Amino acid sequence: MNKDALLRTIAETGYNVGFGAKKHFATYDSVEKLPGWIGFVSLAIGIFSLVFDQLSAKVPSACLTVAGVAGLYISLYDHRKMEYERVGKELTRIYNELRTLYRQVEAGADVAASQNSLRSLEDAYYAAGISKQIVFSDWYAHYKFFVQMQTDWINEQKKFTWRDKVPLSFIAVTSLAMVGLVAVAVAHFVPCIDIAFPKRS
Repeated sequence: MNKDALLRTIAETGYNVGFGAKKHFATYDSVEKLPGWIGFVSLAIGIFSLVFDQLSAKVPSACLTVAGVAGLYISLYDHRKMEYERVGKELTRIYNELRTLYRQVEAGADVAASQNSLRSLEDAYYAAGISKQIVFSDWYAHYKFFVQMQTDWINEQKKFTWRDKVPLSFIAVTSLAMVGLVAVAVAHFVPCIDIAFPKRS
């Protein structure tokens, strides 16, 4: 393997490790913070429903039920949340070592010795990761990786575009939601037209 190929390999491994670190932190953050927010919002809506009758209707009640189910789902990860934080920190350490290795190779370090160092870091990465992550952790990890992490050295090789930075599943879900909203709007708009402009017989 020549120097250029090694730099690209280190950058690709750095992407996997860095994204993995942020994915573990995303799961940890979700388990740590979301139940508190769900509880607070549910309590606030419950209190305001004593004043505003609209909040006692079926739709807000259904939303609160869904939030309660989401809270139960999140609680399944609670017993391992500290492990997710620990692995996130370990993967961040490996990520920083990969960045140092990248800069050393760039500066002319021995390619064969650097390959051995890369293999050791890859082995540590494979041994540390937890495969089971909370739902939507990918979306949150994208934000945490591209906004919070220093990725310029990886970008030198991978040349990130907006498609790399926005999850494909997020685009699909957002598109479906927009189509649904348009369909609902049209369904409500058409009867209004018929009322305002009745057809002549």
